[in-house]
Amino acid sequence: MNYKEAVEYIEEVQVYGSVLGLENIKALCEKLGNPQKDLKFIHIAGTNGKGSVLAFVSTVLKAAGYKVGRYISPTITEYRERIQINQRMISKKDLPVYMERIKEACDALVEEGKSHPTPFEMETALGFLYFKEKNCDFVVLETGLGGITDATNIIDNTVLAILTSISRDHMGFLGNSLEEIAKKKTGIIKEGCVAVTAGQTPEVTDIIKKACYEKKIPLLVGD
Repeated sequence: MNYKEAVEYIEEVQVYGSVLGLENIKALCEKLGNPQKDLKFIHIAGTNGKGSVLAFVSTVLKAAGYKVGRYISPTITEYRERIQINQRMISKKDLPVYMERIKEACDALVEEGKSHPTPFEMETALGFLYFKEKNCDFVVLETGLGGITDATNIIDNTVLAILTSISRDHMGFLGNSLEEIAKKKTGIIKEGCVAVTAGQTPEVTDIIKKACYEKKIPLLVGD
């Protein structure tokens, strides 16, 4: 697969749409040797500001001397912008190499009678594999939709969970109330991590505090 073929393949798999849940991404990552288990993550969820926070945090880590993977969506300029290391996009040489491996894993899953992963699941798994093999110290990533059932939430090694401003969004998928949406987004909070949140409405703050209490982790609240 060359770069042109990789771009064409990306267009072809758009037919698989978007599906919430972790079953597909777990199966795909298992085929790839679970690369996410060898990485440390800063995970960001929220309604507004995820991209800005991701850019700030990853830039600070890079300035501190770390090798930092960025996984973002959507992109502004081109597809390769989704996957970066120290602010350099995955190269036109590397993208088809890794996409070929993702394609082989997806084809194997279909042959086993399992569902074909969605484009977002494929991109997420590709990012994990790329960041692992390039020996990133940290990966900063934002959720695609929600939190608890978002494909990015397959990760276990979260060192920092960041919750930006939470408001009513994607209500058809995440719930009919602000409280329901907040519960979905707090799904990125894992045992052993530290949680940080922006100033939220009182009901959202209470939900975040409860999630941190249940996981026995510290919560830092910004102004």
